[in-house]
Amino acid sequence: MHPVLEHIISSALHVFYPHVCTGCGSDLLGEDNQLCLHCQHDLPHTGFAVIPDNPIEKQFWGRIPLEAGHSEFYFAKEFLLQHLIHQLKYKGNQDIGKYLGELTGMSLRNSTRFQTLDAIIPLPLYPEKERKRGYNQAAVIAEGISSVLSIPVIYDVVIRSHATETQTRKHRTERWENVSRSFRITDPQQLAGKHVLLVDDVITTGATLEACGQVILETPSSKLSIATLAYAPK
Repeated sequence: MHPVLEHIISSALHVFYPHVCTGCGSDLLGEDNQLCLHCQHDLPHTGFAVIPDNPIEKQFWGRIPLEAGHSEFYFAKEFLLQHLIHQLKYKGNQDIGKYLGELTGMSLRNSTRFQTLDAIIPLPLYPEKERKRGYNQAAVIAEGISSVLSIPVIYDVVIRSHATETQTRKHRTERWENVSRSFRITDPQQLAGKHVLLVDDVITTGATLEACGQVILETPSSKLSIATLAYAPK
C-alpha cells in the first residue's frame, strides 16, 4: 500500500476508533500500548520479586509455606492503579489486565527466586460470578504472566465450591471464616510434584489466597508461590 494512502486510512480509523491510554485518555501512545509513557512512569512498582522476606512473604509466615511471593504494584485508593484494576474487573477491559500481567511476568523473569515454576493457577471465581462478569480477572492476569514466562496456565484443577460474601468490609478473622473450605482440587495428579504460582489481582489480608494455597499444598510434593498485581496493606 502507498505510504500516503496508508497514512490517510490510519488517520481515519483513529478518528472513528481512537486508541487511547487506559489511564488518562491521551492518544499519545503506540498502537500496541495500553498506557502512555506518563502513566507507565506513574505505575508504583514494588520491586518485591527480587527481595527475600518481602512484605508479601511475611504476610504468610506461620500460615502457609511459600517458596516466594510478589506483588507488582502498591495499591492506593483514588490513584492510577485502582482505576486500571476497576477497568479490568468491572468495565470488561481484559487488555489492560493482560498488559499488567505481562509487566508482572517481566519482574518474575528477572528474579532468580521464581525460576523453578511449573504451572500458573489463577485464583478461581465462583462459577456464577464468573458467568456474570464474563471472565475471571485473575485468569487474564495469569495469561499475561504466562506469555512472558512461557509457563502454562492450568484451569479448573482448583475450583471454588461455594459462593462467599464480599470481603471488603470484613476484618481478618471474618475473612478467613468466609473463605475457609471454599476451594477443592478436581485432579490432584495434575499438581503433584509441581511448583505452582497462584495468581490474583489484589492482596489485602491474604485470607482467600491462604485458603486456596492450603488445598494446593495438600497435593503430594507440591510447592507454592504467590503473585498478585497489587499489594494493599491493612
